[in-house]
Amino acid sequence: MTSDPSNEPGPMVTVDQDGGIAVLRLNDPRRKNGLSPEVIDALVSEIARINRDRSIRVLVLTGSEGTFSAGGNPKRMVAAGSFPDMSPLEIRDSFRYGIQRIAEAFSALETPVIAAVNGPAIGAGCDLACMCDIRIASDKARFSSSFVKLGLVPGDGGAWFLPRVVGQARAAEMLLTGAAVSAQSALEMGLVSAVVPDETLMDEAMQRARAIAANPPHATRLAKRLLRDSQNVPLETALELAAAMQALALKTEDQREAVMAFLEKRQPEFKGQ
Repeated sequence: MTSDPSNEPGPMVTVDQDGGIAVLRLNDPRRKNGLSPEVIDALVSEIARINRDRSIRVLVLTGSEGTFSAGGNPKRMVAAGSFPDMSPLEIRDSFRYGIQRIAEAFSALETPVIAAVNGPAIGAGCDLACMCDIRIASDKARFSSSFVKLGLVPGDGGAWFLPRVVGQARAAEMLLTGAAVSAQSALEMGLVSAVVPDETLMDEAMQRARAIAANPPHATRLAKRLLRDSQNVPLETALELAAAMQALALKTEDQREAVMAFLEKRQPEFKGQ
């Protein structure tokens, strides 16, 4: 008997490109776009490819069918019996070579990323949103760093990303209570920069993406890297990074085009060179 193709799952992530903007969509709605090993592999692979693709100037990350990402799968944890046949060292490696690859991939990604949070972003799903540069939320979105509710800690890097987005005190409250945060509360604490009606979320995300894509792509990549790297170093080191990156930027054709267009009062034409 042949299987019905309509019942077979599609790709775990999909990517559509419109000019210099790519939309990456988590696509496992049966598991609420949870970060299963299959989704992790597909997501990490696509992020690495996008990082190499200079034609992509901005990435928009979202989920399919009303959910951003439900994070881990508690049922799978129960089925695995809390890793009965694995030592603590083996479990550690399963995180290092599993879900932690997402944090590493996003850390290496120089392409600006906008998270369009279209529904629940739970546990590792909330952390995934925090790995992005800009977050906008549907009014149907909610966020939860719910690891303690399952007797766990964020094993994916969330304890590093979340405080950098909302501050130490807010992060502690989210992590230690595991309570859900509404879209409006997320806006008030700085977890997202805007809350919009669900039906306009992707339009709003694309509008922001186009505003970024209109700038010289080398400059936006360098600016993103400088912003990220400057969070973790002394001022003296940050100044050295800024000087080095400015030297690179000043030698691009796009930088000269930006200045000439400004002086000539015309729209620039950037070629990514």
